[in-house]
Amino acid sequence: MAIVAASSIFSERSIRRARLGSGLVMFAFALLHFSNHALGLISVSAAEDGRRFFTALWRNPVGTLVLYGAILTHIGLVLRGIYIRRSLIMPKGEMAQIVLGLAIPLLLIDHVIGTRIVHSLYGYRDNYETIMRTLWITAPGNGLRQIFALIIVWFHGCIGLHYWLRYRTWYTDVAAPLLAIAILVPVLAILGFIEMGRTIAEPAYEGIVDTGRYEANLNARYATDPQARAEVAMIRTGLYGSFAGALFVVVAARTHRRWRERVNQIAVRYQGGEVVNVPRGFTVLEASRLGGIPHYAVCGGKGQCSTCRVQVLSSFENLPTPDKLEQSTLKRINAAPDVRLACQLRPTHDLTVVPLLLPAATEAAVPANTQETSPGREREIAVLFCDIRNFTTLTEERLPFDIVFLLNRYFALVGNAVEKAGGRIDKFIGDGAMALFGIGTSPEEACRQALVAAAAITRDIEALGRELSDELSLPLRIAIGIHTGPAVVGTLGYGRVRSTTAIGDMVNVASRLEAAAKEFDVALVVSEPVAMLAGADMGGIESREINVRGRALPLKVYVIPRDKATELLEGKD
Repeated sequence: MAIVAASSIFSERSIRRARLGSGLVMFAFALLHFSNHALGLISVSAAEDGRRFFTALWRNPVGTLVLYGAILTHIGLVLRGIYIRRSLIMPKGEMAQIVLGLAIPLLLIDHVIGTRIVHSLYGYRDNYETIMRTLWITAPGNGLRQIFALIIVWFHGCIGLHYWLRYRTWYTDVAAPLLAIAILVPVLAILGFIEMGRTIAEPAYEGIVDTGRYEANLNARYATDPQARAEVAMIRTGLYGSFAGALFVVVAARTHRRWRERVNQIAVRYQGGEVVNVPRGFTVLEASRLGGIPHYAVCGGKGQCSTCRVQVLSSFENLPTPDKLEQSTLKRINAAPDVRLACQLRPTHDLTVVPLLLPAATEAAVPANTQETSPGREREIAVLFCDIRNFTTLTEERLPFDIVFLLNRYFALVGNAVEKAGGRIDKFIGDGAMALFGIGTSPEEACRQALVAAAAITRDIEALGRELSDELSLPLRIAIGIHTGPAVVGTLGYGRVRSTTAIGDMVNVASRLEAAAKEFDVALVVSEPVAMLAGADMGGIESREINVRGRALPLKVYVIPRDKATELLEGKD
């Protein structure tokens, strides 16, 4: 049991969580610190009042332990991550995050020594007036350095947050406000810094009320005591030396490993004839990146998606056994035994693979290792298909411009109903339409929205039919099918003609239900999962079981006539 517990504590997932948690602690510290700077736009006194709250939060024993524990943990895990990477070829965003992260200690060590350390050792009064006089008047070059450090810290943290949140269903809806905040926080912090510097530099500035002669004496002692300055210089040398030494150890370890593995390489062959020689222990995804071979990896090579999967054409029985994370992903997609995740597979012998998701030829301009090659994300959504019944008969004797007029009226009412319900029109095909629900909401809400939209479409089509009754040879009727389930939602198309759509078996089922509505001569056919998730009362509604191509078992559906469909809307209101 102890071995199991230890392995779970030090598993890759636990390590990623520790890195994320420590990063969030430091991001919270930076956010509060920069917000404190922004108070300088009001006055130096306002910023000083904010500083007292800030230091009370982070300079108590618990806050100190949490903050500096997070800093040491994060730096250690970043250096570990650099070491275990077999290749430093990576997407530009990841590279920027690593480079900026390594620059942060070099930019901030002096600032930490000049504030927290000398305060703790010598009682140095590191308030805004004292620090701003140093950074704005005494050593303005250090002030510019701190502004640069502020930007680097904030940009590094925002990249990390983006990578963490980008696959959350709600992230798309809040991305714009978060971007505005991400821009405003450093801008306001820098403006507050500048305003405080200008204020303190004014000859008429009288300063903040002194907090005590004893503290002023301590400040004078630190400024004039050679022993104190020698001790601080030793601390500075130790911190810079420790960080440089840690980097040197990582680089040396990577160099030693590379030298040792150079004589122990394997060949990864691709179906197109490309051969990439890599040291034993590289993943197949790293081999693709090293060889410049386009290879999807939506999750960034963390084993959380299946877009990097490959089929192993050579002997796959002797490959390393998939770990728990890879097994879970492969099981979810019902992968064959010869299919593996390229980001997790570390072959021990030569092998031949075929990436199962290949970029199209038009994607050649997109860098192979960037996240722009994402084919989409899997979501639980609801899909609605609708079609005008007997449309050909209705329009066979009408002029083309009259048909265009009718279709535009029809498309307008469908689009209006879908958008008001919270969905998104995917496409119009002839007299048919496809709509998606649940891209940014829960599956339950998606199903409720789809039913509301279907009822509104049915009601509005009846109203349009009555309006155009004198011009139509047949009554205007609609057929709608709704189904829910997992689908891959992504941007597809060519050139400028690109749009968000859904791909998957459930989309085909929804289309089949729309056709079933025509066969049953009703307005709406809804699958049982939609009714259950929506919590719709289907009492008194006829149910049937239909066979859907590609499904082994019949699918239970509810057959809803026009009057009942309208009642659904009234019930939701």
